[in-house]
Amino acid sequence: MKHVRFIAEGRLQRGTYDAGVITTPAGKQYQEVAIDVWLPPVEPNKIIGLALNYADHAVELGLEKPAEPVLFIKPNSSVVGHKAPVYYPDGATYMHYENELAVVIGREGRFIRRENAFDYVRGYTIANDVTVRDFVNNFYRPPVRAKGHDTFGPIGPVLVDKEDIPDITNIELRTYVNNELRQQGNTKDLMYTIPELIEFISSFMTLEPGDMILTGTPKGISHVYPGDVMRLEIDGIGALENPILDGRTEK
Repeated sequence: MKHVRFIAEGRLQRGTYDAGVITTPAGKQYQEVAIDVWLPPVEPNKIIGLALNYADHAVELGLEKPAEPVLFIKPNSSVVGHKAPVYYPDGATYMHYENELAVVIGREGRFIRRENAFDYVRGYTIANDVTVRDFVNNFYRPPVRAKGHDTFGPIGPVLVDKEDIPDITNIELRTYVNNELRQQGNTKDLMYTIPELIEFISSFMTLEPGDMILTGTPKGISHVYPGDVMRLEIDGIGALENPILDGRTEK
């Protein structure tokens, strides 16, 4: 199933999504056009980002595969939903998208073995790890300022149950800017797999329900500017779309 959170008729609501129709637990149905605000399908407990997990992206940046997963924390204050604006910071010269498969944890775990890792997964969604490259002065330790701005964490539009994507190891990702294809990759090219990441992270950090692990982005990052529209697609999940506005207009 595909789960959503949204605002319609002035109320926060939840439901399941199928072919453009959302059905609430009470059985009421909404067409997409009736949605006032798309909310992130998950309220993250914590967001754990991963740098340099696609070999072609590492090559793109002129870097070697790290000896172990390179992690960072994305603040919850960065999270916005489908169609919400992303604000371009004043003074930035190189801001870009990062299309990432987001793994949502479903149960608490510590010292999880990789062979049992999927027992702790609830499902998957799309995350855009928006980054200002100007503020990255050490590629292996992405600074908070580069990735932690308000609105730099679009998530959605749906959360897909893991059972509905039985083979997550061969999923296509595509990113369009103003309908132009800019980025394309496949999860088969992850250098550290989802079970390996869950094992590694849980070796020193308790994973809790609602936690999200962003699994990295493939080659193809490029500049985006106010007025652009980013559209991130992941097969089996859907499409996450967000416009970029000038940060000086933010209220």
